[in-house]
Amino acid sequence: MTAFMQSGLDGLLMGGVYALAALGISLIFGVMKITNFAHGALLTLGMYITFQIYSLTGALPYIAMVPAVLIMFAIGYLIQRGLLAHIMSAPSHNQLVLTLGLQLIVQNLILMIWGSDYKRVSVASFDTAWRIGPLAVNKPRLIAFIFAFAITLLLYFIMERTDLGKSIRATSMEQDGAELMGIRKNRINAIAFGIGVACAGAAGALLTPIQYISPSLGGNYLLKCFVIAVFGGLGNIWGAVMSGVIIGVVESAAALLLGGSWSEVVIYSIFVLTLLFRPSGLFGKKA
Repeated sequence: MTAFMQSGLDGLLMGGVYALAALGISLIFGVMKITNFAHGALLTLGMYITFQIYSLTGALPYIAMVPAVLIMFAIGYLIQRGLLAHIMSAPSHNQLVLTLGLQLIVQNLILMIWGSDYKRVSVASFDTAWRIGPLAVNKPRLIAFIFAFAITLLLYFIMERTDLGKSIRATSMEQDGAELMGIRKNRINAIAFGIGVACAGAAGALLTPIQYISPSLGGNYLLKCFVIAVFGGLGNIWGAVMSGVIIGVVESAAALLLGGSWSEVVIYSIFVLTLLFRPSGLFGKKA
């Protein structure tokens, strides 16, 4: 029972970070109707930028996350304006090929700049865990969960309470109609894509004290992000949060009960079942 509770706690904390990363994919698809297959590579880029700031300044990754997120937002904004804006009305397979190509470009740029060696952000004060009875609370995971939840609340506030958020929601519902109301849809699309990439960068920054960094790491997170985004309902902020927590707990429990390799099988089985029986997602609305 103690092992199961510990597994659930670890999965819960990691699920918050998964949700933040998946939120970027969900937002981009909700506004632009583009499936961003470069999301995993961009998350990895966020990890490397955080690592570079940490290496140059010695700042904690949670402080280095601030400039890293701003840099990732600028990168996302430029990608949308420079590349994706030209294929918004193109067939979906054109968008697919472009984002896949972008993934390869980002991954190879990481290899050229930082090499293939594993990197690690090590914070000495985080090596020990807090104890709550029989349970051990991993400090980096707890801090990452708190930051991920706070960023999600901030994003929800922006989307629901600000003029920018209202413009983004209007553009997601009807781009041409929003433009007739005076909303500059190209600018809003670029901002939405930038926010989505910034979410990936923030998740990457929060992951740097938790695990080693490698150029190919983003592939695993990309698949999990898709599972969470579809399971929670594409475009649904709180659906992504809830499904991220659920997937994190399920992954951890499956690894405990069935073994590490089976946890991936369980997650992707949930993905397939969702597509078959609830394609709008667990928390999404039917079209």
